Amino acid sequence: MSAGMTIGFVGLGAMGRHMVPRLLDAGHRLAVYDTRPEAIEPHAARGAQACDSARAVADTAGTVLVSLPTPDVVRAVAAELRGGEGMRTYVDLSTTGPVVAAEVAADLQPSGVAVLDAPVSGGVAGAQAGTLTIMCAGAAEVFERTRPLLEALGGNVVHVGDEPGQGQLAKVLNNLLSATAIAITAEAVALGVRGGLSARTLIDVFNTSSGRNTASADKFPRHVLPRTFGAGFRLELMNKDVQLCLAEAQRQGVPMVLGAGVGQLWSLAAATQRDGADCTELVRMVEDWTGAVIADEGADG
Repeated sequence: MSAGMTIGFVGLGAMGRHMVPRLLDAGHRLAVYDTRPEAIEPHAARGAQACDSARAVADTAGTVLVSLPTPDVVRAVAAELRGGEGMRTYVDLSTTGPVVAAEVAADLQPSGVAVLDAPVSGGVAGAQAGTLTIMCAGAAEVFERTRPLLEALGGNVVHVGDEPGQGQLAKVLNNLLSATAIAITAEAVALGVRGGLSARTLIDVFNTSSGRNTASADKFPRHVLPRTFGAGFRLELMNKDVQLCLAEAQRQGVPMVLGAGVGQLWSLAAATQRDGADCTELVRMVEDWTGAVIADEGADG
């Protein structure tokens, strides 16, 4: 990025609030906006320019990054950004699914705005540490121009394709695998507990055996067994990503027999667990069904 250029950032939620400090630490000048004024305040205190709308960010910044929760919000913000006096590059770090990413790019590109579809993986911890994987799709020139900026956020910045939407496809496929790992690990451990096995011992065995996966290696030891349920990614958003993946499979005529079952589990969890539940709380639904409690001995919750 050109020295002295202002970078815009819209969306200061669970992920964005950790990305902005990393950009500031890298020496970038930022203009930021969120619908919640209290989310803007800590970044303004560090020198970021506080804006009163997404359009104000686009009027100020040449490159605008967005990190937003749902496809509908992304559509609305992109429409507001369109026509901003300063914005020439739009980078979407959200997870919207391939269709929406392609639609937004088709809407912005006729105005001369270059688009990079760049969803991230790694969760809140990865955003804090700057170790996210960023799956970028767009013209190679746009990717190369934007790469130094993204490298402040992620340790693995990958160009997966030339067309906006291809980054989204990589991301929702990744999250389908992650969601499957959580669900099947919950079912396996619940059965073990019903059979008299220790949940902790089972997880330790899985992690030194062929059953090891991202849930057994990280989410269960850190967030399920101690009953903290704090992985930092909402259950409803995991369900959204799984359903986006299945919708794309249907659109392309690709059968997903196992994926469809995983999708049903996450839909049920989203319908039955509390508002704002962490993705690891799918475990609670499995516990309700089985009567097993997946916990370290003496853990609360």
